[in-house]
Amino acid sequence: MQENRQTKIKLKFRREPIRDKERLLHILQAINNIEEGLKKHDFNEITNDKIVYFGFVKQLEIIGEDSYKLTKEFRENHPQTPWNKIEGMRHVLVHGYYSINVNQFFRVITNDLPTLLPQKERYITELS
Repeated sequence: MQENRQTKIKLKFRREPIRDKERLLHILQAINNIEEGLKKHDFNEITNDKIVYFGFVKQLEIIGEDSYKLTKEFRENHPQTPWNKIEGMRHVLVHGYYSINVNQFFRVITNDLPTLLPQKERYITELS
């Protein structure tokens, strides 16, 4: 019984081409969530309110996690996106959250994410 459950869990998280579109949609939603949050909160509000701050962090974690779960083939076919950097940032956010540089973090969500948005929209169109 336990082995069967573990097998199902492993299959659920397998990197499958059919799931790439779903993961890209998650990434797109997380980017949109961050953009909506930036309309409501400025740098001082984000960095001074830990609940708000970690809400933004969580969205970046989602972007990193879903980028990591994209198939190798998809990532290789779309080298213009810095997949390894996105994945690396996710690792820092999850495992090194105590050492996040808030200025760098804010630059990522205000400067880097807007360039990812049209890429992800284009990728989703390609997979449709």
